[in-house]
Amino acid sequence: MAKNLRAKLPTSDILTVYDVNTSALDKLKSESSSDNLHIAASPREVAHKSDHIITALPEPQHVKSVFQDILAETIPSPPSEKTRIYIDCSTIDPTTSREVAQLVKDKSSADFVDAPMSGGVVGAAAGTLTFMVGADAALMSRIEPILLLMGKKVWHMGVQGTGLSGKLANNYALAINNIAAAEAFNLGIKWGIEAKALANLLNSATGKSWPSEVNPPVPGVNENSPSSRDYNGGFGVSLMCKDLRLAIKAADEASAKLVLAEVAKSVYELTEKEHKGKDFSVVYRWLGGKE
Repeated sequence: MAKNLRAKLPTSDILTVYDVNTSALDKLKSESSSDNLHIAASPREVAHKSDHIITALPEPQHVKSVFQDILAETIPSPPSEKTRIYIDCSTIDPTTSREVAQLVKDKSSADFVDAPMSGGVVGAAAGTLTFMVGADAALMSRIEPILLLMGKKVWHMGVQGTGLSGKLANNYALAINNIAAAEAFNLGIKWGIEAKALANLLNSATGKSWPSEVNPPVPGVNENSPSSRDYNGGFGVSLMCKDLRLAIKAADEASAKLVLAEVAKSVYELTEKEHKGKDFSVVYRWLGGKE
């Protein structure tokens, strides 16, 4: 993401970055001009030197911790005359995001928006990510051009917090569809149907889904899918476990009934124990599907 930002920003702009992974910073520095890239010593330094701050962190507690650190002392006015905007691309629960947004509001005059992303490591490297944004509509003219430096699509879902709600709703549907596709392929193949023939049927009929067409769980159906690379790459099963936990938490807070959530969560947790590090379509292998 940072590499794409640096490559697409005007050369006169300075990109300030920080990461706990120092090797990633070293790699970025070796690939960029030192004149337009600054490696910060902390997240607070990034905020001090920037008009727009993009954060991407693993879990809700990490987002809270980083922003508590950033806002622990008064931050000077932004380098430009614009108000400062924090764009959080982490996938966390909407309630925590709203709490952090309130913290930002209480401690500074800045805006905080949620912009979780979809597309994984491949999309981040290729600059083809999709962002789902929760923000005041008036901010979108500033936010969208920045996100399009790292991705191809930006969806405004509504007020702050709704970007995460949209992301979790989408990934909940994806989690269920993936299990359904894996079971359908397993069932049809064990009945004697050839995998590609079954895929052609599903993808021209009502059984069509993203897991059946783009990311099929059966090796050889799509040579470009993770299943054809021993389930390497793609969207990790551990990330799907995380997103399901967040979706269940968000549903509880919204009093929204999810009938299949606990079953799906159990399936992915069991799959992760046996196939940690693999793409989430490895559910097919966990089911005992023919490869």
